[in-house]
Amino acid sequence: MKVVIIGSGNIATVLGRLIKSAGHHIIEVVSQNLHHAKVLADELKCKANDDFNTVTKESDLYILAISDNSIKTVAAALHLDKGIIVHTSGSVSKEVLQRASHDYGVLYPLQSLRKEAIHIPVIPFLVDGNNDAVIKLLQAFAETISNKVTVANDETRLKLHVAAVVVSNFTNHLYTLTSNYCKKEHIDFSALSPLIEEVAGRVKEYNPEHMQTGPAIRGDSAIIEKHIHLLAGHPQLQKLYVEITGSIQEIYGGK
Repeated sequence: MKVVIIGSGNIATVLGRLIKSAGHHIIEVVSQNLHHAKVLADELKCKANDDFNTVTKESDLYILAISDNSIKTVAAALHLDKGIIVHTSGSVSKEVLQRASHDYGVLYPLQSLRKEAIHIPVIPFLVDGNNDAVIKLLQAFAETISNKVTVANDETRLKLHVAAVVVSNFTNHLYTLTSNYCKKEHIDFSALSPLIEEVAGRVKEYNPEHMQTGPAIRGDSAIIEKHIHLLAGHPQLQKLYVEITGSIQEIYGGK
């Protein structure tokens, strides 16, 4: 399949590598920043372009791997005569693409992607389209770059995006606050790495509700009070500690 990638960031780069490795023909990388477009285009051995009005009209698939708030504007500037246009967002409706092409849809990678990473992780893809033919084609295309492909409409995709923010972005924020706490208190954050890996790995095999441990579920008020007092110099972490402890006790208190 002939592919145009619009964007040059993390998602554009990782998808570009996967698509090229799968044997598809990437013919152009388009970005408002021509230097960034050239860097990715050089890697993918294709043309670079920074003008949305001159994007080639000879592609089968146009992938908008750009920020959510840019999708509608960029799509409106393309005016495609043929080909399928998709965006890669979890929270934007596919309907914002309806004026760009007769055929449109979504190719959403449900994964945290970094172009600097040497190893590409397993990437589940959620696909959707404005008709059955587009859905089937996008599903077949996605299956050439992933073995985890699901058809999901706008509502389902948005719900999963919310869940992804909680388990990924929120969790990473807790790691950040904890790392800052460790640094300030002169303790080694890396000592927690085996624990982080073990707890994260459990959700692959067990219901997380059944894996809850710690002073909150035990109702150990003495330890909880010690922790809250110790976190007095870390108000953000202290506030979250109190709120999450309360949430755990609310869920398990009646069990």
